[in-house]
Amino acid sequence: MSRWEPNARERLAKAALELYSERGYERTTVAEIAKRAGLTERTFFRHYADKREVLFDGSNHLQDLFVKAVNDAPESAAPIDIVAAALEAVSEVFVDRRAFARKRQAVITANAELQERELIKLAALSAALTDALRRRGIAEPAASLTAEAGLAVFRIGFERWVAPGEERPMWPLMREALAALRTVAAGA
Repeated sequence: MSRWEPNARERLAKAALELYSERGYERTTVAEIAKRAGLTERTFFRHYADKREVLFDGSNHLQDLFVKAVNDAPESAAPIDIVAAALEAVSEVFVDRRAFARKRQAVITANAELQERELIKLAALSAALTDALRRRGIAEPAASLTAEAGLAVFRIGFERWVAPGEERPMWPLMREALAALRTVAAGA
């Protein structure tokens, strides 16, 4: 194997997802992932801390996108409208990634350890959103409630988007979930 491996990170992620889908997360080793990718275990650990992180590689990018969208929202926007703008911006990242997202979600759903890791990542995202809203001057408990509600909309919209047979883009599904939340909050 060569010392420099082009696209090593992507190759490792692709190999891991294939193996997790074929054999299960628990029965897949880092050595097998590296071998499938045509790389070494050492290369794997240069890119990922452990075999779970391969599935959560984009978490920091997603968090950065959410926070940037919150920061970029108009000053006059209501908290829920700020989060709606963030949801729309984040939805763009998922265009053309549905097949990958479906496969990834199936792997996570099949494993309690991965579900726990996903909840931890979502909690970190909620904290980052809450902080971004607070920096905009939104007081508590509104900042926390808005961040949590936004994440609930994201999770529900995402779950609908990866559901078998669903072909609509992510943003309309997020918009529907947000409209349902507004209806519930209005007491209708």
